[in-house]
Amino acid sequence: MAHDTGKSLLCNLFDVAVTSAKPDAVLANFLPEKPATGRVAVVAAGKAAAAMAAALEEVWGACEGLALTRYGHAVPTKSIEVIEAAHPVPDEAGRIAAGRILDLASSLTEGDTLVTLISGGASALLSRGAGVISLEEKAELTRALLASGAGIGEMNTVRRHISAIKGGRLAAAAYPARCLTFAISDVPGDQPEIIGSGPTVADPTTQAQAKAILAKYRIGVPASIQSVLEDPAFESPKPGDESLSRTGFHMIATPQMALEAAKAAAPLPCHLLGDAIEGEAREVGRAFAGLARAVKEGKSAFTAPCLLLSGGETTVTLPRGASGRGGRNVEWLMGFAEGIAGIGGISAVAGDTDGVDGAAEVAGAYADSTTADRARAAGYNLDEAMAAYDGHGFFEKLGDQIITGPTNTNVNDFRAILIR
Repeated sequence: MAHDTGKSLLCNLFDVAVTSAKPDAVLANFLPEKPATGRVAVVAAGKAAAAMAAALEEVWGACEGLALTRYGHAVPTKSIEVIEAAHPVPDEAGRIAAGRILDLASSLTEGDTLVTLISGGASALLSRGAGVISLEEKAELTRALLASGAGIGEMNTVRRHISAIKGGRLAAAAYPARCLTFAISDVPGDQPEIIGSGPTVADPTTQAQAKAILAKYRIGVPASIQSVLEDPAFESPKPGDESLSRTGFHMIATPQMALEAAKAAAPLPCHLLGDAIEGEAREVGRAFAGLARAVKEGKSAFTAPCLLLSGGETTVTLPRGASGRGGRNVEWLMGFAEGIAGIGGISAVAGDTDGVDGAAEVAGAYADSTTADRARAAGYNLDEAMAAYDGHGFFEKLGDQIITGPTNTNVNDFRAILIR
C-alpha cells in the first residue's frame, strides 16, 4: 500500500467519524414533539451550537433563542440568533452573550420550556463570572490552566466554581420551567457535568476540590476568585437540588459513537483501543508507537494488516519559553513518528473532530515511518520541532496537515493507526 493510499484511507476514516457526529445527522433522532403550550426558548453554546440550533429548527421550525459559538463556526438559522465569541480564552462578546442567555432562562416561568444545546467549547464561551470576577481574571486563569497540563475534568471543576452560569446554574435560573438538554460529548467518560462544565446538570464537585486543583498546579488567583471559592453562597447546585428537579439530559453524539462509525467503514480488521485515553500527548504517542511496532513484529494479540482506532483528550504541558505552534494531536503524532522512524508499513492520522487542534485552524496531521527522514531532508528535524513544541509548523513543512475548517461538531480527538 503506497504512502498516498494509506494517507487517503486514514483521512477517510477521520471524515467518517466527523460526519457521523454532525448535528443534522443525529439531533432529530432524539427530539420530542415541540411543546404545544408555553414559551419555548432555545439556548445553544459550544463549537457546534449554531449547527445544533439549525438542526433543531429543521424539525421544530422557527424558535425563539440564542446560539453562542466560536468565531468562524456560525451557520444560517431561521430565527435563533447566532453570536460568535472567543475560544479557548474567553472575550467580551462571550461574556455579554452568556449574560443574555442567563437573562432569557430567568424570564421563563412554570409551563415554559428551556431547550439547551451543549457541545464542546461551551465552557470557555459561557464566560460569565460569579461575584465580581472580571473577564480578564477569568481569561488569565484559563490561560494558566491550559498551560499547566491540567486535564479537561480538572479545568471544568475550576470553571464551574467561578461561573454564574455553569455547574447547573443555567437550569436553576430557568426553574420552575422545564429544561431539556441535548449534548454532543467531547470529554473522556461523557460525564454531563464536564461537557461544557454542565450548565444544566448538578455539580458533584466542590469548592474545596477546585481550590485543590489550583494548588496542585501552583496557579495563583486574584482576591475576587479566591473570595468566590471561599464563600459557601457561591457553591454550585448539587444532586437532589430542587431547582434541578425538572431537567432532562440526552447525549446525542459521543466519541465512542464516532469510533464505531469509523470501524464500520474500515476496509481492514479494526480494533478500538478506547474513547477516553488521556496523558501527556507526546508520551501517549510514543506508547502507541510501541504498540504498533509490536503488532508489526507479531508480538501482539492484534495481527497485521489492521487498523487501531482511539479517542480521548491528551494534554500538553508547555515549558516556559516554548514558542512553537502546537496542539495535542500534532504533539501525539510527533511522539508517534519518533517511535516508528525507519520501521516501514506503519502510519497514522490524529485530529480534533472540531477542526481545531490547539489554537490553530488545523484539525491535525498525518505521519508515517518516513516522517522523520522527510523532515530532515526538508531542513527541519523532528527533535527540533519537539523542543519548540511546533507541531503545526513541522507538519505544515511536510505538507501533511489535515485542514477541514469548522466541522460544526466536536467529539474530541480521533486517532487511526494503519499497520500493513
